[in-house]
Amino acid sequence: MSIQSCLRKAQSSRGILFQCHRYVASTSSAAPPAKKSQILHSSCAADTVLTGLNYLKNQPPILARPDEEYPEWLWTVLRPKELEDDGPGGRKERLERRRENKQKIRERNFMSTQ
Repeated sequence: MSIQSCLRKAQSSRGILFQCHRYVASTSSAAPPAKKSQILHSSCAADTVLTGLNYLKNQPPILARPDEEYPEWLWTVLRPKELEDDGPGGRKERLERRRENKQKIRERNFMSTQ
């Protein structure tokens, strides 16, 4: 299983990536944007023990790092891809049509089992 599929699966389970011993309050969207150093991206504070990640025996526990130590691209992995509209027959239109067809097939298969 790839890291992206793990992150997508975690996102679908109410956005919780790891079970933490301490929790960080999320910033409200109505508040004015804070400085970049004060914005919290992760759900765990630094030096929080991340249970369930250390699957090797006799290893030290895995601790969460401060947000500044993670690469910037990590926080954009779960964002949906935004494709530019490149006209009729373009990539965006093909992907939308493909998604719609897959959904229709799922609905048809579901109805055939009822």
